[in-house]
Amino acid sequence: MAVENKNISYRIYLVAFAIFVMAIFVAVKLTNIQWVEGEYYRKLAKERTVKNFVIPANKGNVYSADGSLLATSIPNYTIRFDAVAPKAENFDKNIKGLADSLSVMLGKPSGYYQRELKTARNHKNRYYLIARKLSYTQYMRMKTFPLFNLGANKGGMITEQKTVREHPIGKIAERTIGYERFDENGKGTRVGIEGAFGEYINGKDGKRLMQKIAKNQWKPISDNNEIEPRDGYDIISTIDVYIQDIAHHALLKQLEYYQADHGCVVVMETKTGEVKAISNLGRAESGSYYETINYAVAESHEPGSTFKLVDLIALLDDEKVDTSKVYDSKGGDITYRNRHVRDSHKGGYGKISLARGFEVSSNTILVQAIYENYKDNPEQFVNRLNTMGLNKPLGLPFKGEGIPRIPQPSEKSWSAISLPWMAFGYGVSMTPLQTLTLYNAVANNGEMVKPKFVREIKEWNKTIKKFDKEVINPKICSDEALAKIKAILGNVVKKGTGSKLYSKDFSMAGKTGTAQVDYHKGDGKMYYASSFVGFFPADEPKYSCVVVVHKPNVAAGYYGADVAGPVFKRIAQKIFTDVPSTNEIKTLNVKIKHQEKNYAEYYNKVQKKESVVPNVKGMSGMDAIALLENFGMKVKVVGVGKVKQQSIQPGQRFNRNQIITIELS
Repeated sequence: MAVENKNISYRIYLVAFAIFVMAIFVAVKLTNIQWVEGEYYRKLAKERTVKNFVIPANKGNVYSADGSLLATSIPNYTIRFDAVAPKAENFDKNIKGLADSLSVMLGKPSGYYQRELKTARNHKNRYYLIARKLSYTQYMRMKTFPLFNLGANKGGMITEQKTVREHPIGKIAERTIGYERFDENGKGTRVGIEGAFGEYINGKDGKRLMQKIAKNQWKPISDNNEIEPRDGYDIISTIDVYIQDIAHHALLKQLEYYQADHGCVVVMETKTGEVKAISNLGRAESGSYYETINYAVAESHEPGSTFKLVDLIALLDDEKVDTSKVYDSKGGDITYRNRHVRDSHKGGYGKISLARGFEVSSNTILVQAIYENYKDNPEQFVNRLNTMGLNKPLGLPFKGEGIPRIPQPSEKSWSAISLPWMAFGYGVSMTPLQTLTLYNAVANNGEMVKPKFVREIKEWNKTIKKFDKEVINPKICSDEALAKIKAILGNVVKKGTGSKLYSKDFSMAGKTGTAQVDYHKGDGKMYYASSFVGFFPADEPKYSCVVVVHKPNVAAGYYGADVAGPVFKRIAQKIFTDVPSTNEIKTLNVKIKHQEKNYAEYYNKVQKKESVVPNVKGMSGMDAIALLENFGMKVKVVGVGKVKQQSIQPGQRFNRNQIITIELS
């Protein structure tokens, strides 16, 4: 018995000792958690119950020069249905009404929606898809439907909101307007104006500290945000929607007719360098054309005969020869180091002047002129090109600008044929926009300006940053040389390679170009880049334009005058004939009685400080909204562009916060 009691005592002691040891371990662990690892666990607990949520900033808009909306952010809604959430009585009572409403909005029969909703409830589907890509108006309307109007918990309506970027004018100039996209790894791709000016247009996200409550819901800890979001600024571009539309469709029509691989067109305002239109279209496998690559900015290639302009500039400004100097085309075929330079016209042009050689785009004439005058000192010719800035990129804000290539005599690759080949546009490389910048300098009395895509960055009516004209080269050559060059470029259209484009109704000047491309492939096929670059009107240029079409169907045609020239003419013709007249009105002192009376009444109302509606017809949408809101009105906008109609007529009285609808076009 004593032995048994003794064994029990040992067991009690052993259990007590084990409990004591465990207590020590617990005490040590608690001490360790409290004092050693306490900060880590407190932080972990806070992270799981308190978290900073991002408050997305509203992205700024992109506008055209005339106030039309080019890019904006709009909410996009996906609606789903929790078929388990509604009570049976609510579901049965409202199912038909909901199905009828969905039928009217979404187009499918009411019976279809009744079957689908009942099936979802039978299967206890808590995430049934109702509709995607709904607008805010459609979303608000759907919230009023039977059953859904009971709220999320009782009605089962699940709303998912996503902000998407839209281009109101469609795919036109989409690549230049740009976008910002992210892949699954979060790596961003930024192109165009939106990519280049992302630091302004994106704004800065805010943060708000929120605490986790029941059912995985979160509530704000305080009324104030940790960091307030700053909305993005608006970008005012130089694009003119009217000219852009003309250029886009003129290029598209020609690409389709010639079944070309791709092409681009740029229209630039001569004095300012503002790009009024830019279109880049590439052919997909389906045969349709899309804005994919910004060819005008990124694609550097051999320009061919449009490069001959630098020949004239150098020869005339260096006073090597005059335009009347006669050269022999030698049957249209001359050789340098056993390499042939041929004219497109079989048999050549006989003996003609330098000016006439340029007008008919004779390779043999221009090559002889350059080679004879610069063969002993090629640095003089090349340095002139460098001085004009043709050996450097334009420094555009976009990523991926093409790099020009001007061979230098100091390079190892320079050879005996480098100079003559440069004279007719081979062995060199330029982008269409770089070529246009050169021709625009001739149109702009020798001042070479940098192409500009953005006028200013604004926060409503406050200018954040303004972009002025940038001069690349103040004078590319003398006034005397410029006058002769302008006359010759005009003659190209009147009686040269561009004579098919001539019109007695409006004047144009420019140069055709037909360059063989991908000739190094050796596949036996002939590929061409057809181009036309120039300006209009010829005497007092307002716009310059470049058109390049790559790989047209040779069977249909490939010369620059036939393929690219008509695009140039169509743009010039549309701008000349369709823009409103700007003729000066000289009879300014004539008074019209009924207008005088109306104005007097309007003036008296203003003097009495009555609230009268201003006339905003013809104003850009953005300016009209700002003006009307300053008057204390609430503005509803329909459409994009300039104001065509206003719901309350000018001069009428209104109450503060009264709604006015303006229709834009």
